[in-house]
Parts: sequence; structure tokens; C-alpha cells
Amino acid sequence: MIEINNESAIDVDETVLQRLTDFNLAQLHVSPDAEVAIVLVDEGAMEALHVQWMDEPGPTDVLSFPMDELRPGTEDRPTAPGLLGDIVLCPQVAETQAQAAGHTLMDELILLTTHGLLHLLGFDHAEPDEEREMFGLQKELIQGFAAAERRR
Repeated sequence: MIEINNESAIDVDETVLQRLTDFNLAQLHVSPDAEVAIVLVDEGAMEALHVQWMDEPGPTDVLSFPMDELRPGTEDRPTAPGLLGDIVLCPQVAETQAQAAGHTLMDELILLTTHGLLHLLGFDHAEPDEEREMFGLQKELIQGFAAAERRR
């Protein structure tokens, strides 16, 4: 189950984030019954979370809060349902990054949501090999979702 709450002042197409998360969970062989919450917040709320949880000043683009420490499954052994966790996005920060990268806010939110979901599933990018794996998988998922969206 995917729950999306937009508490930010920016209007976002939540149905795209819903389809993206469904797609990513299917690709990663995680039960569609796994629970994920996606919350979009303004800069003030994001900065408060960033300071509280990461001890870093200023708002950030995405934070992930894993719950049951679920990991990706395989085709033969999908991950059982459970509480995957929360992804918190800040559309204002994402908008600035989207402009700098030369793409849309939605493209940036797709990237950040996928990144956040991978963190919920135990991926990290602290070490070079971890970063290669995580960012490679992230790129693959985003390209696969884009192709699926074109077929809609």
C-alpha cells in the first residue's frame, strides 16, 4: 500500500509517484502489499527533519526512514509484505535541482522518489562500489518507468 500526502505548497501529480512506486516495487520483487508513505513537505519542515535526523543544516531534497528493514526479493522469492518506511520529499529543493539539471520538477521527483525507495530497501552510496550499484539500479528503474509510461 502506498500512501502519498502532499503537505507542500507545490502541486504535484501524485498519480505519477504512485505508478512509479508500484513499478519500482514490482521490479525489485517487493510485495505490492508492502507499506510505503511518501510525504511532500515545504522547506521549513524538511530543514527540521534534516537537522533532527542527519544533524545537517538547511533543507534537503529527500530523506528516507526505513522501518522493517525489508530488502529486494527475487522472482522466485519476492519480499514479504511489511512496513517499508517513509520517503520525505521537498518539492522546493527539487525544483531548484530540476532547473539546474535542465529537466522538469516531475523528472526530479521521480529520481528522488526512486532514490529514497532504494534507501528504504537497504541501498547506500557511502562507498564507491555501493554508489555504482545503487546509482546503476536507480538509472535502470527510472529508464524502465519512463518506457512503461510511454506505453500507457
